[in-house]
Amino acid sequence: MTTNLDLWPIGNCQVSGLIDRSGRLVWACLPRVDGEPVFSSLISGIEAGDEGAVGMWAIELDGVAKIEQSYIRNTPILVTRQEDEQGNAIEITDFCPRYTSNERIYRPVAFVRIVRPVSGSPRIRVRLRPTRGWGNTDVTTTAGSHHIRYILNDEAVRLSTDAPVGYIAEERVFRLEHPLHFFLGPDESFSSALMPACLRMLHDTTTEWQHWVRGLATPYEWQDVVIRSAISLKLCQHEETGAIVAALTTSIPEHADSGRNWDYRYCWIRDAYYTVQALNRLGALDVLESYLAYLRNIVEGAKGGHVQPLYGVLGEAKLEERIEEGLKGYRGMGPVRVGNQAYEQIQHDAYGQIILCNVQAFFDSRLFRMAGIEDFEALEAIGDLAWEVHDKPDAGLWELRTRQSVHTYSSAMCWAACDRLANAAHKLGLGERATFWQDRADQIHATIVDKAWRTETQRLSATFSGDDLDASLIQLLDLRFLSPQDKRYRATLYALETGLRRGTDMLRYDSEDDFGVPHSAFNVCTFWLIEALYLTGRHEDARTLFEEMLKRRTAAGLLSEDIDPASGELWGNYPQTYSLVGMINCAVLLSKPWQAIR
Repeated sequence: MTTNLDLWPIGNCQVSGLIDRSGRLVWACLPRVDGEPVFSSLISGIEAGDEGAVGMWAIELDGVAKIEQSYIRNTPILVTRQEDEQGNAIEITDFCPRYTSNERIYRPVAFVRIVRPVSGSPRIRVRLRPTRGWGNTDVTTTAGSHHIRYILNDEAVRLSTDAPVGYIAEERVFRLEHPLHFFLGPDESFSSALMPACLRMLHDTTTEWQHWVRGLATPYEWQDVVIRSAISLKLCQHEETGAIVAALTTSIPEHADSGRNWDYRYCWIRDAYYTVQALNRLGALDVLESYLAYLRNIVEGAKGGHVQPLYGVLGEAKLEERIEEGLKGYRGMGPVRVGNQAYEQIQHDAYGQIILCNVQAFFDSRLFRMAGIEDFEALEAIGDLAWEVHDKPDAGLWELRTRQSVHTYSSAMCWAACDRLANAAHKLGLGERATFWQDRADQIHATIVDKAWRTETQRLSATFSGDDLDASLIQLLDLRFLSPQDKRYRATLYALETGLRRGTDMLRYDSEDDFGVPHSAFNVCTFWLIEALYLTGRHEDARTLFEEMLKRRTAAGLLSEDIDPASGELWGNYPQTYSLVGMINCAVLLSKPWQAIR
């Protein structure tokens, strides 16, 4: 299956980029994932292959007829091979350096490209056309003997290269007779010989990633799926602070001309919870520990008050949303939004997700920093908030902008906050606090069952006030709110599958919202369904549906947020952490055990 979102992420947990199927860098923001796009072609409305394209970096074989791409095994290092009709061929290696140096991780704001001749006498052209601000093509350049400087809004970036600078500046076609190296990074002189430095970075970055993957507890089946998803989730973490962004892009619409274009380059408490939950199943504790440090700063900054649904990667609370008119949008389907007004919303499920992320630290002896009494007391303040709001209206996990209800999912997350605090209190030997929090959890549980169960339709409702179908109700199983054998859960699951499933795909809901009736399916909801099918005994149905979903992946092995049930085309921001989490969780759950082949 081909898709316009068939893109290959590279990155180093500081910066990231997306490379298209022709080997062009079409999306990258500086100095971090939520910065301004120096490569903005993806949402410019102009195809990157057009002569008038801007905001991209292409290295193109003259007369190219065939292109093959793959990652170096167990890394986010991309290799693109281009070949023409006469057999002339080149190979481009793309990566962002990331490796241990002087006992700390070196992750510069930089992109490295190495292009080498593979066969024949290839001729290439390099088109490096950065933008500044949001789509502004007025970028001043200055050149030296081995570099080109690009003056952006408040800073400059420097291309250091051993390629002929004049050919690059004028975009001339020239013969590629030996490997050439490109380092686009900070505006400072390259301190050592370029070629050996780039090759050393490539070697060390390869080793660093492969060493990280070696530590993952992967299932026997679908290892390639799990490893690629885990690497891509790791790329979504801003390693400096521990924040985990929901996706690497902004403003990819949920379906064609929908106007549902959002900026996902921020840290949602909810999305990050699901990310660390999935990576914990693989033993990737470094992501959890870094995120918990970020979360402690968020909780402390809230000073016992309201916690927002999302924050910036440095913990910024204010993420005002605006529309940037200088870019026409993905495939011309604007608007392009920067910032996300959801930071102003009330979403009560965040309290549960904060505690669910933290509770492992009370039990897991592998962690460098285990949680203690002070951490428990800080989390009790979050538990108090969950108790106060468990039966109050909010915008819900789908972030409805014009109406509020008491959402069953949000209330269940508040229950989970109290329930897991009771677990932590038991671990710490705080019997009185354990009883206190368990009593609160029991009361919330009873309230939800009373308010959300509909006798007439014999199912749970997504809201206390209506009789709504919503895929988030599937998560009552993962939260351990209800068991797989519970008749109420099975009846609700049947209603959800009957009402919201469209072939292979699962809708979030099918009722009208702020933008009309949704047309696209939400990929993670399908993975939630797969888990529920398996846990309720429908093992073959679960495996069949999982295999169908894996066919929807891009060539890079990834998924975006949404999919068109009719065409199978991917939509929404990419790569999306929810979708990657779904692939990992289902693979771990459905895989045959390692004992099957030992």
